[in-house]
Order: sequence, then C-alpha cells, then structure tokens
Amino acid sequence: MTIKEKLEILSDAAKYDVACTSSGNDRAAVKGSMGSACAAGICHTFTPDGRCVSLLKILMTNECAYDCKYCVNRRSHDVRRAIFTPEEICTLTIEFYRRNYIEGLFLSSSVYGSPNRTMELLYETLFLLRNKYRFMGYIHVKGIPGADAFLIEKVGFLADRMSMNLELPTTEGLKALAPSKKEENILEGVKHIQEGIHGTGQYSNSAYQTTRNRLGSRTQNIHELWEQAVPKEQLTAAEHAAVTARSHGKVLTSAGELPLETRASRTAGRINAVPKTMWLPEKAHLQDRQWMANGKLSKFVPAGQSTQMIIGATKETDFDIMTKAELLYRSYDLKRVFYSAFINITHDSALPETPDGPPLLREHRLYQADFLLRYYGFVAGELLTPDRPNLHPLLDPKCGWALRHLEFFPVEVERADYGTLLRVPGIGPKSAERIVKARRTGHLDFDALKRMGVVLKRAHYFILCHGQQMIRTRIEENFITNEMISMDREKNWKTARRENFRQMSLFGDLR
Repeated sequence: MTIKEKLEILSDAAKYDVACTSSGNDRAAVKGSMGSACAAGICHTFTPDGRCVSLLKILMTNECAYDCKYCVNRRSHDVRRAIFTPEEICTLTIEFYRRNYIEGLFLSSSVYGSPNRTMELLYETLFLLRNKYRFMGYIHVKGIPGADAFLIEKVGFLADRMSMNLELPTTEGLKALAPSKKEENILEGVKHIQEGIHGTGQYSNSAYQTTRNRLGSRTQNIHELWEQAVPKEQLTAAEHAAVTARSHGKVLTSAGELPLETRASRTAGRINAVPKTMWLPEKAHLQDRQWMANGKLSKFVPAGQSTQMIIGATKETDFDIMTKAELLYRSYDLKRVFYSAFINITHDSALPETPDGPPLLREHRLYQADFLLRYYGFVAGELLTPDRPNLHPLLDPKCGWALRHLEFFPVEVERADYGTLLRVPGIGPKSAERIVKARRTGHLDFDALKRMGVVLKRAHYFILCHGQQMIRTRIEENFITNEMISMDREKNWKTARRENFRQMSLFGDLR
C-alpha cells in the first residue's frame, strides 16, 4: 500500500476515538525545533480568524489480536487492514504540520500482537518525533491496557496527554462484549499513569478536585453525599483505599502512602529520576527523561489523562455510568471522561439493535451531568438515584435537579454564596464568580445579571433580585418543567438526529 492508501484506512478507523479536548499544556516554539503547544488549543474547532484547529487523528494499525463484539477493527470483522511504520507516522505529522493542516497528533492503535509490542511501536514513533524530528507540538497517545508499567512510563515522558479507554462502564459489560479485556488491567494502566503524574510530572488538580477545593466548607457535605451515592460495601478494598488516600492528598501505592517527591541526580548532562511511588518493576531502573528542544526536561503526561466509555452497547443505567465516572475522577484524578454513543457497526447478535440510530441525546445529557460533577460541585447521588436511575431526556440535568428540589428556591442573588449560585440553572462558574465580585461594590439588577452571562430565560424561575422576581411566576414543578421542555424542544430534536453531526475529515469541504 502507498502511504496515502494507509492514511485513508487508518484515519477513518480512528474516528470512533473521541479526542475533542483542550491541549492542557503550554510549550513555546524554539529555534531548531518544529511546533509548539498551547494549553487553550483545542482540536476540531474553529478559531476566530476562521482556521480549523485540528489534530492528525490516526491509528497506528487496525490489525487487532482481540475480537471485541462492538469494534469495527475486531479480529473477525472483514475490513481492509493496514499498518503504519513509525517513520511513516513521523513523515505524515511533520509534512501536515508544515502545511498548517494540523496542530498536533492523536495516535491510537489496535492491539498489534500483544499490548507490549503495540506500546513499543508507539514509543518508537514518539521517540523519533521528539528527538529525530524535534517536534514540539501537542501529542495525545492512547495507552494499551495490559502493557508493562515500564513501557507506559517511557511513552508518558514523550506525550502531552495519555488516555486508557475503559470501553464499557461495568465489568459485566466487558465480559459480555470484550472478553479479551480485563477491567483490572485497564484500571492498573490508569493507576500507572496517575502515579507517574504525581511522582515525576507537573501535577495540576483535575477540574473535579479544583471545584471541591473552591467550594471550601461545602466539601465535607459533598464527601458525605458521595459516600451515600457509592456505599463502601460496593467498592473493592483497593478502590476504597485509593479514594481515602486521594481525599487526604496522598498517593496510595503497593508500598503504602508515599510523599509526592522525586529523587534526582544530575549526571552526564541528564537527570535520572526515580519516583518514590514504586509502581515500576521490583528492581526499579533509572528512567532517562528526555531533554526537549527548549532545553527543559520532559514531564510525565503534563496535560493529564482521560478515558472513554461506550454508551448504549450494554444495559447500564445513567446512575451506573455517572457513579463510575465519579469514582474515576475521585480516585485517579482524570482530566476528562468521554462518552461515546454506541453505533452498531458489526451487527453482532450480542449487540442491541438501534433502529433510531446512536443514542446521541443520552450522550449529550451524560456530558452535561459530567460537567456538573467537574465544575459545579454536584455528586452522582444528587443527580440520580437507584429509584430514578436515568436522566430526563428532555431536561438538562441541572434543571432536573432544581425542579426536584424547589424547596431551595428561589435564591436571593444578593446574598447567596458561590456554591448556592452554582446550583441555579442558567448560572455557570464564571457568572457566579462575577456576581460574588460585583455585589461587593454595588447592587445588582436583572440587566446586570444578563451582562454577566446569566441565562435569564432559565434562571428567572429560581432567583430573586432584591426580593423580586424578574417575571411573576408560580414556583411549581409541572409548570416550570413544561416551560423548560418547550424552550428546548428544537435543540433536543436536532441533538437526537445523527444526520445533523458528522466526523470532520482532514481534507473535507468545511464550508
């Protein structure tokens, strides 16, 4: 095959991996190197000057040793197969970057032979890009569950972000649809990345932890709610120990609770670092960290890690999914959990039929609930319960929570604290912060709230300004529910239909 034919096959095969996230890492361009990374950069979107900022999103290979029933690249599926060499991936990345087609690389792979063999090839590719081609642009790489911690560490020092896909929310789902994959192997890989970040990287709190730190006095209440949402008896001993350790700002390893430090000795112009978090093999080796082109040592996954779950392939409820996501955020400091609506590609008898297409509206609601966990101080047990295990398809989760707790509303914006303001539909973290700052120096009115970014068409049901409503409205659940559903009817209709969305291609007509 020519490299162009391989690109057509392997870029199309990568479209099911979700990668729409900010870069999360700053690295300036320097003389003698190519590329840079901007923390605010984001793939698959447009900049104000009209440029499409994107990643080259490809698989290294779609030849897979596994036979997962939902996967287009499964071993028994009849598709064209191809594999890039590390040099070919480097050539594509550099040539596309020179032409301003891309701003970084998203590299994933099927399991080629074995997890270790696949990770070795990924490492070779990243090593060549960083050292031979002096590429300093953004790189997101997918880790392979089951690979040795040694290989995960070597790749982690060369990538900006890593992700280890959970695939399905429950162990039962994996056993049914992906028997070759083990949840313990996936979580072990996630833990290796977390410990690498804490031990040797530049650690920055995830949005989940940052929000809880900002809420201050509400943190204890949130912890209690989380314990109600996920009873201890439902956690494994390791999960509960990890949760307890993270709540005290520590990392739990096989050697016990260890401080987040690194021993380093400077020799022959290099730093050989051994993290005190002993997740490496029993006889820990000296890991040679790479010198970047800007004269600085590489950091371990400086932009953090993420994961992805397929939604709708198995029968988990939204409560199961959000509880799992919350456990991942709390225990492993993930930057992001992605939710991918199930698309029935292989038409295996074990898979559910989807006559109405992928559950895009459900995926949308889960993303909204996920934002409430990460940025608004909610916990899964507040949004969902075993008695009400699924999100309302026609209401966003924040409105749904508010309508079930009308006893807390309306709130007076002149007196409500930051955490209470975050609970009001139509008020986000930025507008809540602006309200708290503005009322220190003067009085607020509804026009001022609108200028601060408050969505008054939602918020006016739940707030008072100087004891007055914006529009005299009865605070009654059925009435407000009907108003909210009517307001979002067109948006929900568009979201639920697959034809309104498409995967962006590198050379597609963007008009």
